[in-house]
Amino acid sequence: MKAVIYEAFGQRPTIQTVPDPAPDPHGVVIRVMASGVCRSDWHAWGGHDSTVQIPHVPGHELAGTIEAVGRDVHNWKAGDRVTVPFVGGCGSCSQCHSGNQQVCDDQFQPGFTHWGSFAQYVAVGQADLNLVSLPANMDFATAASLGCRFVTAYRGVVDQGRIKPGQWLAVHGCGGVGLSAIMIAKAMGARIVAIDVTDRSLKLAQQLGAEMLIKAGSHTDVVGSVRDVTMGGAHLSIDALGIPETCTNSVRSLRKRGRHVQLGWMLGDDSAPPIPMDLVMGNELEIIGSHGMQAHRYPEMMALIAKGVLSPDRLIHETISLEQSIDALANFEKYERAGITVITDFA
Repeated sequence: MKAVIYEAFGQRPTIQTVPDPAPDPHGVVIRVMASGVCRSDWHAWGGHDSTVQIPHVPGHELAGTIEAVGRDVHNWKAGDRVTVPFVGGCGSCSQCHSGNQQVCDDQFQPGFTHWGSFAQYVAVGQADLNLVSLPANMDFATAASLGCRFVTAYRGVVDQGRIKPGQWLAVHGCGGVGLSAIMIAKAMGARIVAIDVTDRSLKLAQQLGAEMLIKAGSHTDVVGSVRDVTMGGAHLSIDALGIPETCTNSVRSLRKRGRHVQLGWMLGDDSAPPIPMDLVMGNELEIIGSHGMQAHRYPEMMALIAKGVLSPDRLIHETISLEQSIDALANFEKYERAGITVITDFA
């Protein structure tokens, strides 16, 4: 198969021909039809994630058809259209037994713990636990866009953030995660203020349901602006980018007894932001992590997509080839983009 491989962190990847994967007894091999290009892939390529071993194939937002099935898989067959959460459970640990595969003690992550989906095929373990069936009318690019950013936002807003109609949500960073959070929160009846450094991202945030926009920059008091427009602070605030500035601003933007949810992955030098614990204690704030979403939570979200309440396809900015993914990954931080880039050509 063809695959994008990097042999050193930060080194430009290349397309190589490598052996096709084989399924383990409880796993499957998926023919990849679409794979998102995510900031987390860039973190892995940059050497910021200790789970990644080189040489490595990136990619964790994927959708496709099952090509081969392990002998102990019961619920899937060749040809089934599927996607998979970016965190898969082992099925044996106490977290999996409690239904929390997203924090499995021995988790499986294509593109991190194992070779990923910037390739024509990818192997996925524990298929009966981790795969999600795709409706016939959902295209593969849309399905791939769910895999990390959209489901991360869904769980962050709905399950962890516990947003309620009429509450204010502040979204710090309007990339794929932030824009997904805005769409989802709007569908839940929230009022939304969007914060970003680019006009392009803010314009799309407004189209998706943000009623107040704040352009961040060196001369902008982000915290004061959020507190002004929300009349005292957000009920829920999300750092959707994952740098110390947005994390701290998110916490400081909350009203008393508000909730901060961390969705942007913070790694390397960004992993220990200065949290204002005086405000956390004095205002009884909640600091909440959120890490993907379990396969068994997909049906509720899929039902909202089927009804047209959520339209993740609106977040797709561009579709590219496997060859073009090399530049998209290596230059991820250099280009202004609003929305999600998806690989759809693997020839």
